[in-house]
Amino acid sequence: MAAYAVRPSMRLILLTILTMCAFAANSLLTRAAVEGGHIAPAAFAVLRVAAGAAMLGGIALLRGTSLPLFRAERIIGVVSLTAYMAGFSLAYLTLDAGLGALILFGVTQIAMFAYGTYTGQASTTRQVIGAAVAFGGLALVLWPSGGGAVDMSGALLMCIAGLGWAAYTIAGRGASDPLATTGANFIFCLPLLALLLLQRGVEADGRGIFLALICGALTSSLGYALWYSVLGQMRSSTAAVVQLSVPVIAILSGAVLLGEAATPVIMIAAALVVGGIGWSVTVK
Repeated sequence: MAAYAVRPSMRLILLTILTMCAFAANSLLTRAAVEGGHIAPAAFAVLRVAAGAAMLGGIALLRGTSLPLFRAERIIGVVSLTAYMAGFSLAYLTLDAGLGALILFGVTQIAMFAYGTYTGQASTTRQVIGAAVAFGGLALVLWPSGGGAVDMSGALLMCIAGLGWAAYTIAGRGASDPLATTGANFIFCLPLLALLLLQRGVEADGRGIFLALICGALTSSLGYALWYSVLGQMRSSTAAVVQLSVPVIAILSGAVLLGEAATPVIMIAAALVVGGIGWSVTVK
């Protein structure tokens, strides 16, 4: 083994961090494009999926591998991905990037913990404490904005997206070829999403189109394929808690890049989330 070879555990940590950053970038790109008035949310969602399908299909072609299109498990993957994409894009008409990510991954965490319990993957005391601390940090982030009205329709749409993402994550745990599986899901998701959303409008300018293509081809398609690849190496409960870092990344990045509010409370909340995640996923 080379002297500077990366240990498997460290490689998993690095890939997970990269994936969480890609997830946070999805929130930032969508918020910048949709709330900024550069593109209708329906058009953004469809272009995002089209770019992802093209990217992953092209990579599969270069690799000389076929996409697992016609398999029974495609149904869950495609339906859950469509629910996530539709709810996510529409919600960002009214939600800040950080708040949207908070709702999305809060719902995802609850759903994945519930699924893990249902299937017998009982959470340890350490995981429960870590999750509680992390979720408390996220609640602290949300609490200061309680004085301002949170759009309930946007929150509901993001809850739908969270349930879709939880189902998509669970369905992808056993993927033998994460990139090919993600590509197949994107290809079938595209016509379904277009059928559901395009009647809502397709207005877009050059910047909106560019942001949608970047979101689809890079941070979504490759990010999801990477997520599928690391999922098999962690428990459902661990995967749920790790994703709680995404809202903090999105909140801090949104403050820097989009001018969204950031306060000392947010920094304390970030420390709670990171600490809770660290406590939950490390082994004594």
